[in-house]
Amino acid sequence: MNRKERQEARAERYRQYAENAERRATAAFNASSAAVDGIPAGQPILVGHHSEKAHRRALDRSHSAMGRSVRESEKAAYYRQKAEAVENNDNIYLGDDDAIERLEAKIAELSELQDRMKATNKIIRSKSMSDADKVAALCELGYTEPYATKFVANNNQFPAYALTNNNAKINAAKKQLELAKKLADKEDREYEAGDLTIEECYSENRVRVHFPGKPEEEMRVNLKRHGFRWAPSLGCWQAYISRRTLDFIKEITKSNQ
Repeated sequence: MNRKERQEARAERYRQYAENAERRATAAFNASSAAVDGIPAGQPILVGHHSEKAHRRALDRSHSAMGRSVRESEKAAYYRQKAEAVENNDNIYLGDDDAIERLEAKIAELSELQDRMKATNKIIRSKSMSDADKVAALCELGYTEPYATKFVANNNQFPAYALTNNNAKINAAKKQLELAKKLADKEDREYEAGDLTIEECYSENRVRVHFPGKPEEEMRVNLKRHGFRWAPSLGCWQAYISRRTLDFIKEITKSNQ
């Protein structure tokens, strides 16, 4: 299962949680109504009457059930938001099958934006162009005429920090692309070190450590400190591949031989 499939499975799981919570909320709401079905609307508690205790118990049950309904409704909304967030997560991960293609497209898009911002500022700052010429030049860059006219009239320019931030994104994406290409050139490998089994899964950008049993607390703390997390579905500790995690793997394999 690749990351996209895992993402879809996670979103579906959250949607299922939401549906279950909604069913519980509906059931609790119905229970709240049923608890006071035999009591006329607006009927006050008749203090001292033989019905007083039953009336109070019914109200308590109704109130308790309504509280459960509200909590389950909030839980359903929470899981629906989680599902939506997972579905809308378009971050690029090195383990994605299409990471290289998406990173190249991202760099091209950011570079185009950088060139457009620079060209826009150059046009706006021009002393030799009339406002009409500036509007025409901006339209050639892809701006609509109304937007270009407003841009020129207000002497709008992209601030320096916008160019700096976008350039930083380009450089970060280029570094990520370089790493993605390096990972793509490496083959996955699995090896043993004593009673440990190590998987270096470059295709998924993961390194995994399989212990014969539950590691000692000191080792668990050390694993977490180096970015490893327990993966119940795989029965191992895993982390993203990095120089830090691979160096840590070397340390524990040496000490375990």
